[in-house]
Amino acid sequence: MSDTVVPPATAPAIRSGGHERGYAEFLERAGRIATGLRDTGIGPGDRIAVVMRNEPAYLEITAAAAQLGASAVPVNWHFKHDDLRHVLTDSGSKAVLVHSDMVAAVTAVLPAGVRIIEVPVPDGVAAACGLAPQPTSGAHPLLDTWLMEYEPLAQAAADRPPTVIYSSGTTGRPKGVLRAPVPQERLADAVRSFLEYFAVAPGGRTLIPAPLYHASPSQHAVLALASGLDITLMPRFDAEEFLRLVERHRIEQAQVVPTMFVRLLRLPKDVRERYDLSSLTSVVHAAAPCPPYIKHAMIDWLGPVLREYYGGSETGAVTWCDSPEWLAHPGTVGRAEGTCGVVVLGSDGEPVPTGATGEIYLRPSDNWPQFTYLGDPAKRAAMEAPGRPGYVTIGDIGHLDADGYLYLSDRRNDMVISGGVNIYPAEIEGCLLSLDGVRDAAVFGIPDEEFGEVLVAHLETEPGVVLGAEEVRDHVAGRLARYKVPRAVVFEERLPRDESGKLFKRRLRDPYWAGRDGVI
Repeated sequence: MSDTVVPPATAPAIRSGGHERGYAEFLERAGRIATGLRDTGIGPGDRIAVVMRNEPAYLEITAAAAQLGASAVPVNWHFKHDDLRHVLTDSGSKAVLVHSDMVAAVTAVLPAGVRIIEVPVPDGVAAACGLAPQPTSGAHPLLDTWLMEYEPLAQAAADRPPTVIYSSGTTGRPKGVLRAPVPQERLADAVRSFLEYFAVAPGGRTLIPAPLYHASPSQHAVLALASGLDITLMPRFDAEEFLRLVERHRIEQAQVVPTMFVRLLRLPKDVRERYDLSSLTSVVHAAAPCPPYIKHAMIDWLGPVLREYYGGSETGAVTWCDSPEWLAHPGTVGRAEGTCGVVVLGSDGEPVPTGATGEIYLRPSDNWPQFTYLGDPAKRAAMEAPGRPGYVTIGDIGHLDADGYLYLSDRRNDMVISGGVNIYPAEIEGCLLSLDGVRDAAVFGIPDEEFGEVLVAHLETEPGVVLGAEEVRDHVAGRLARYKVPRAVVFEERLPRDESGKLFKRRLRDPYWAGRDGVI
């Protein structure tokens, strides 16, 4: 999807951390930034990196890049050193717009000839992120002063490519997803589909609590702007603050990830009941599997307002289901909608029978742009389904039921083969999360001479909770097959997740495999 859509000047506002920007001001500032970037040497086909937390200026910058026919490259602001150097270098970005507190980190790895434009951290954003008020570096132009040197861009580019989203890098170096511009005639269709599937009306009120460097919230923001929605951005997710914002701004629609559900449900009951959430008509979730008991609990709390979709940065949303559909097909991530398609293939490249597990291949919507990986077209080609043009895999395993609803088992790379048996850790992780006192769980395979791999569980417990390994194992044994019981249980102070809820299992798994068969 393109960041090309221009919101109407009469639409409501964009806010974050207590700071609000009307759409008219937003459009003027985006136009001035576009002119400034043009005079910096940015043009069609170029890229600029954005290393910022959620705030209105973030969206102004991405919109400005699109007006020039350039692409913004949202960068995970948690990245340090090598990861940050990799994205800035691999993307070929010609400029970096960066919050003041991260200028030093960017400068240390900046490729030669790349210009920095500094963006002061708004006090409300700093406070939400637990930062003291941030001084500016004094070494680079400041966005608000710099943009006022320019008039808004007079003529926007006809072809405006989308942002270049980098994968989370859970199994290796992040890869940039390079998407083609969407023809202008398809943009209106994309907006109509967004309003329909997200169940929100033009001019409605939406809340985006996840960081904009991820594909789902980034795309959500673009389409929300195009639809003229009133947009509230959270600089960083906090469960009670989420509820407060819903009540204060009478939020009608929000997009979240399942980890946020877990944190919301763990608020004390009296805290959850303190806030009026009756304005919510649609809560959309994606990006990671949601344990069924968590989703049941959320529907019991909020009512049948949950909507789920499945897809990837490469494909966009392909399957959808609302609450009634999910309750009729518990555990599903929905079925293909519109011009999208899903097929599950076995190792021979042929479709597996209904209910049988295989690798999931997706056909994106006709409105979704073609894509490749920046600097790695071979990886893109390897995703194609043999003999099925347009179908690609993003590495998930699952099955279809008789009604065409899709169910995920796990990531292909996370599957464990123990004694010749395929084991999907996601099921076990969901079981562990149902144990009182377990806050987070990661299950994966470790080397074993007899079975090849055996299971280990790394757990994060609630503060003050003490669990024993046998108590954990007994909990799983009472609910799942014995071969799914972890051989070992390790307790961690905190599991490595990013703000979208993606778990970096590799950081836990790699030490077990170090030095074996050249894996590391």
